Amino acid sequence: MLLEPRSGRLAAWGNALIAGLVSPDESASRAVADDAVHRVADLPGEESAPVGLTLALGRLRALGATGLRVALPAPGHPLGLGGPPEFNARALHAGEAVLAPQAGIGLVPEVYEVGPEGDVHAEVTWRCLPVRDAPGADVPSLGEAERELAEAMREATEVLTRLDVAGSGPVADAALEAYRARMEAGRQVLAPGYPPRAVRVLELAQRVGALIAIAHGEGGDGREHGGAVSASEITARTEALRPVERTARRAQVAAYNAYAEELERGRP
Repeated sequence: MLLEPRSGRLAAWGNALIAGLVSPDESASRAVADDAVHRVADLPGEESAPVGLTLALGRLRALGATGLRVALPAPGHPLGLGGPPEFNARALHAGEAVLAPQAGIGLVPEVYEVGPEGDVHAEVTWRCLPVRDAPGADVPSLGEAERELAEAMREATEVLTRLDVAGSGPVADAALEAYRARMEAGRQVLAPGYPPRAVRVLELAQRVGALIAIAHGEGGDGREHGGAVSASEITARTEALRPVERTARRAQVAAYNAYAEELERGRP
């Protein structure tokens, strides 16, 4: 969760394009970010082959999309999903999706790594599937997400301190320093058109996500950070951090969906 999910980037910069706040080229470039290329497959229209993001976003707008939303589901937690079952299953497998409910279309990423060893890059195909125009599951308001995050941040810090993880090793120190440097670089976490509160919530959610990532470490068990190394301690850490991770994911969805929420309330 330290990095932005692809669905979040696509929804944010797609919303900015739909609103006319950025050019088609800037929207597509920002959504692709460090990937090699993004294409959209099975888009309603005459094209039989996948198309580029610029054409796809324009087509979604022509089909009635006024605001894109994000889903970040996990096993047992269909966060942001509203059906039907086939779309939910594919989004759950990918761990994310973008929804254009007014157009009845959802996009699920399929990520492929290509290139020789040492020069591997990602190519993404967004697969279009029918979706229901229904509220996404378990998506909080920005205010609710902000309140929950403040508590989650305290819980994450307490858990890591209790389990002797926070700042307990050089890898953890380096990860925290890299995160601080990235935040200080002034990167734009959301596209134009989003309310300041959404930016604040997303930044805090990513900060909580950074702590969780550091706790688990590259191997998924946090062993390189010292402290809890036994199987029982690793299990305890995972269980303690699970509700914190859930809160951070909910907050991310609330932030990315804020543009569409305000649009539906008549305040674009």
